[in-house]
Amino acid sequence: MGALSRPEEVVALVKLRVAAGQIKRQIPAEEHWAFAYDMLQKVSRSFALVIQQLGPELRNAVCIFYLVLRALDTVEDDTSIPNDVKLPILRDFYRHVYNPDWRYSCGTNHYKVLMDKFRLVSTAFLELGEGYQKAIEEITRRMGAGMAKFICQEVETIDDYNEYCHYVAGLVGYGLSRLFHAAGTEDLASDQRSNSMGLFLQKTNIIRDYLEDINEIPKCRMFWPREIWSKYADKLEDLKYEENSEKAVQCLNDMVTNALVHAEDCLQYMSALKDNTNFRFCAIPQIMAIGTCAICYNNVKVFRGVVKMRRGLTARIIDETKSMSDVYSAFYEFSSLLESKIDDNDPSSALTRKRVEAIKRTCKSSGLLKRRGYDLEKSKYRHMLVMLALLLVAIIFSVLYAK
Repeated sequence: MGALSRPEEVVALVKLRVAAGQIKRQIPAEEHWAFAYDMLQKVSRSFALVIQQLGPELRNAVCIFYLVLRALDTVEDDTSIPNDVKLPILRDFYRHVYNPDWRYSCGTNHYKVLMDKFRLVSTAFLELGEGYQKAIEEITRRMGAGMAKFICQEVETIDDYNEYCHYVAGLVGYGLSRLFHAAGTEDLASDQRSNSMGLFLQKTNIIRDYLEDINEIPKCRMFWPREIWSKYADKLEDLKYEENSEKAVQCLNDMVTNALVHAEDCLQYMSALKDNTNFRFCAIPQIMAIGTCAICYNNVKVFRGVVKMRRGLTARIIDETKSMSDVYSAFYEFSSLLESKIDDNDPSSALTRKRVEAIKRTCKSSGLLKRRGYDLEKSKYRHMLVMLALLLVAIIFSVLYAK
């Protein structure tokens, strides 16, 4: 009912469903490639959608790059693995990708399947061009070493936080920039902007996933820096308790404000992209990130359950993001929505407002703004006849796209 009360989201959802069906029909027949693309859809459905629009050669490289790093992340995240076992695996993972006989069983659900059949990912990796292999190897080596470092130390300072996020996400930005360059579709982007592309996404995820991470069994691993959360609580887990809601929200707002510092670099990175498929691949997750920041900001529900963008809005972003005009418009509108939630009594409010205003100023100075009408509210009920008409349109779209 929620999505159906917004006509533009109904159409976008239908297009998304049709696109998902087309992706399944595009999966290669070879066992290793079929596994890679099937696994990609299972571990990241939204990523699978944006990756499919890339050219075949680059699409294969990015798919394997993602799965290799997802497998590395699975090892890092599995808190049941003793450190004396985990650390060597993380440090040597870049070597394992060259060995189809290597495997290490860990993780749960789809991630366990990925690890158990990692030989198929390695087989696909070995079919990539040498330029792609070297880029993936380099980033995997550096990321594994960085993850190993933070297995042994806590995230204490904001500098630690930036360093950790660099290892697990900023390096992904480096890697993608190198893959784009190896494909001959882009100039090599600066490391600073590539790093910011990863940090903005990673910090948004760390903020959103507070409750899931703090409740992780057998033990939690948290990446909110003590330098921030210690201003609001004696222990990080105290923020999830209702009696600490006021301080929890203030801490949350501080974390969101910290993430916003990367937004302008991200806008500059995206504005320099030449290839439209690369652009959409990069832009859609970044718009999702600024939207998620707007949802999470000043929202105590982050400490109570899952907070995420509704499916209809996500589908609309995927459908409508085609140019920098769309990016500037989305960043401007979501920043404005976040700005409307700022409480001047919040300890971080002045800095939050300064960073939001900087984002809006960059977007406005582009001269490319247009009204999208994005909102974060729950849908309101509309007349049943409107919804039935939209359902009919959706069915027609589905039939046409299927042909």
